[in-house]
Amino acid sequence: MGKDWIVLGSFEFLADVQVIKGRLESEGIETRLKDDNTISVEPFASNALGGIKLLVHKEDEKIAKGIYNEIRNYATDDEGNLIVCPICGAQKSEVYYARKTLLYKLFPFLEPKKYKCNNCNFLTRANR
Repeated sequence: MGKDWIVLGSFEFLADVQVIKGRLESEGIETRLKDDNTISVEPFASNALGGIKLLVHKEDEKIAKGIYNEIRNYATDDEGNLIVCPICGAQKSEVYYARKTLLYKLFPFLEPKKYKCNNCNFLTRANR
């Protein structure tokens, strides 16, 4: 019987995902990477592909998310302060790109930066 894989997180750089991957594997959680070879060869493709995806088995999702949340880096503003969610006040936001239109799919660098709260899933636009 095959195991289902889920995306635990997406990362812009291979070095970022390797730290978390190593920690998960040291805890006995099997992982896979998706799009890592392509982005290693062509780093500018990271935004277009949605980053390097870290995959874990669906049955390990809860434990893996707990470990990931302990060591992940959250989004900061220009002064280095954590982004605060205007709805719940949590400081656990990450950069989020929807890429819903053809324009943003072809030119991902044109899409305005948004933040997604990992606590309440609220999307907010970055201040310019």
